[in-house]
This record gives sequence, structure tokens and C-alpha cells, in this order.
Amino acid sequence: MLSLPTIGIIGIIVFLVLIFAGMNIGLSLLLTGCVGFYIINPNLAAATSMVQMTVTSQVTTYSLIVIPLFIMMGNFAYQAGLSSALFDAANKWLSRLPGNLACAAVAASAGFGAICGSCAATCATMGAISLPEMRKHGYADRLSTGSIAMGGTLGILIPPSTPMIIYCIMANNVSIGKMFAAGVLPGIMLAILCIITIVVLVKIHPNIAPPPQKCGWKARFKSLTGLIGVVVLFGVVLGGLFSGFFPATQSAAVGAFLAILLTAVNRKLSWANFVSAIRDTITTFAMTFLILIGATVFSKFLVLTTIPSLIGTTIKEADMPFWAVLILMTVVYIILGMIMDELPMILLTVPIFLPIVLDYGIDPIWFGIYIILVMELGAIAPPVGMNCFIIQGVSKDIPLSTIYKGALPFVITILVAVVIIYFFPQIVMVIPNSMG
Repeated sequence: MLSLPTIGIIGIIVFLVLIFAGMNIGLSLLLTGCVGFYIINPNLAAATSMVQMTVTSQVTTYSLIVIPLFIMMGNFAYQAGLSSALFDAANKWLSRLPGNLACAAVAASAGFGAICGSCAATCATMGAISLPEMRKHGYADRLSTGSIAMGGTLGILIPPSTPMIIYCIMANNVSIGKMFAAGVLPGIMLAILCIITIVVLVKIHPNIAPPPQKCGWKARFKSLTGLIGVVVLFGVVLGGLFSGFFPATQSAAVGAFLAILLTAVNRKLSWANFVSAIRDTITTFAMTFLILIGATVFSKFLVLTTIPSLIGTTIKEADMPFWAVLILMTVVYIILGMIMDELPMILLTVPIFLPIVLDYGIDPIWFGIYIILVMELGAIAPPVGMNCFIIQGVSKDIPLSTIYKGALPFVITILVAVVIIYFFPQIVMVIPNSMG
């Protein structure tokens, strides 16, 4: 008879094998969790009931409604042409910097992340807009693809953010509004660090980017007119949320409505665009919901195997300082990020790591931002690096190895950001603490 921890380890291995075999992540989690649950408790009725209760509990979770609404907001913002306006304005205002188009891609990604909330959507959207421009002007493929892949990760750090919402639900009693507020300054900080990284790379290797084409002040200010919609959307949705004027669910609904309205005002609300935005919203949320159900079932299986409690007990008995625990967690997240996207990572690790972190007296909001940052490493690091695959989908003639090579310098950038928020946690906490 196998011990419970052994069954848990075998379950994790089986899950990883299913992923590498090409099975959908949500289905892999669900199947492994169900079979594992049945092996521990060989009662088919109990296993079936557990799955039914999980589905029911997730369907009836009211706070989950914000996810499809924010996804809808991002889809209609794209249809309204706000992403193109962001890139145009960022390009003009950063025109004097070395590698200005790559810097603009990062800045525009940060702006689009403020009205989207998805890492993949931000990466795909800005890749389709900025990559052709950079290639036309003679940028090296590794710089253009690396900067876009990195910029895409800002979509989950700058609010609204789907992973942040999932984290708040998993962490219990963590305010979505305060979590969103906590991501603002780290998001801006990381965007600035990325731009600095690009400037340094171009200074070291001048051949990877042409000389900047400087833009006059008149053109710069004129480009700001295209950002009116972005400012209105961001200001109303997050401004209302941070001020306490309305809760997260209502802010998501207001954001979705305003995005549709902006699409109409910009004369982009055709029937085809409307159907496309709704279809993409349904598809994305369906995938998210399947992962949520699968990961919840798998987490319940892991709890039965006692692996989470064993890890917590081992760390307590080792009496490790928090910085050492944080390094171990970072290694785990980097490894997980190489084989799965951000949602299952949150759902699988938060039940294990959060109790440990709370024992050290760490604020769960700070820990949530830390998780988002280290997950961004997985989005650009080989062997998977989801954003790198998305970029290759946008431009299939660029080898994946070139994209990885371009993204690797930004791994250091993210690690620097993690170190900064460790030593200066007030960067994360100052805005949520001011909300009361």
C-alpha cells in the first residue's frame, strides 16, 4: 500500500506527463485529481459528488463574474482601436530613446494591460501591432520579440488582472480592489525597468536597433488625443474602484459597458466586431473556468495526500529565514512557469504557500504581487514560455530560439523587481494601505 505523500507525488508526475502529451491543462488537472481522489477513497459516488460540489461552488461564486466582464472590456477596447493609439503615443513620447520602438512596445503593453488583464491577450495584441513596425525599421528580431514578450507579462501585473482576481478568491478575504491597487506602482516600476533594460541592450549592441527617429513636441501632444478613451476607461473603472464608489463586480460591468460605448464612438462597432469580441470573451472565460474547476479538484486531492501540510511542517521545523523560503518558492514558480500558465500555478500553489507566508507575518496582498512577478518569469523563460509561443504565432518565420534569446535579459529585469519589492515592500503596500 502506497503512502499518501507517495500517491500525491505520483499524481503530480502523471499531471505533468499529461501536459507534455498535449492534453488541455484544465482536463489534465481534473482527470488526475479525480483519479487520485478515487485511489485514496475508492468510492465512485464520493468522487463524483466531489466534482459536482466543486462545479456548483465555482458556478455560484459571485466574485467570479468580474473575470468575463474584464475580459469583455479588453476585447472591446481592442476592437475600438485603443491598442494602436497606445503604441502610437508611446512611440512618439519615447522617440528619443535608443531602441524607441521596443520601448514603445513595453509602454503600450503596460497601458493595454490597464484595460485588459490578460498576459496572453496583451502579448498577442501588441505583437500584431508593434512587431511589423519594428521589423520594417530594421530592429533585430531578438530585441523586437523579446521586448513584446516581456511587455505582455505586464498585462497580469497592472490592474485589472485575472490572476489577481483568482488569487483573491483563493486567499479568502483579500480585497480585489486593494489587490488591484497594489499592482499599480510595481507595474509602473517594472515597465520602467524594462525600458532601461532595452536602452542598455541597445547601448551595448548598437546593431540591434537603428538610431531613434526623434519626434517633435507638436506630434507628441497630438498623439495624446488618441488616449482619451484609455484614460476614461482606466479612470472610471479603477478610479471608482479605488475610491470605493463601487465594488469590483460593478466596476467590471461599468468597464465592459464603457468599452462597448467607446467602440461605437470610434465607429468600430460593426456586427462582425461585436460577434468577434463576444466570441473571444466566451472562449477565454470557458478555458479559464475549466482550469479553475480542474485545479480546485486537484488541490483537494493534494490536501488529502498531506503534501501541503508536510511542506509547511518541514519549513517550520527547519526554522528558515523568510528570504530563504522566498528563494525556494521562486525556484518552484520558475519551474512551474516553464510547463503551465499563470492560473493553474496560482490555484495549485496558494493553498500550500500562503499559510507558510502568513506564519512569517507577511501581508497576503504583498505575497500576491510577488506571485504575479515570479509567474512572469515563467511566461518568457524556456522551455515553454507561453508569451514566446504567442509571438511565434504572430510571426511564424522567427525561430523560437531567437525569441527565447531576446526574452532572457528580461528574466534578470524581473528578478531585480522581486528584489526591490522585498527590500522596499511599501512600493506594493502604500496605495492599498491608504484605501483604509
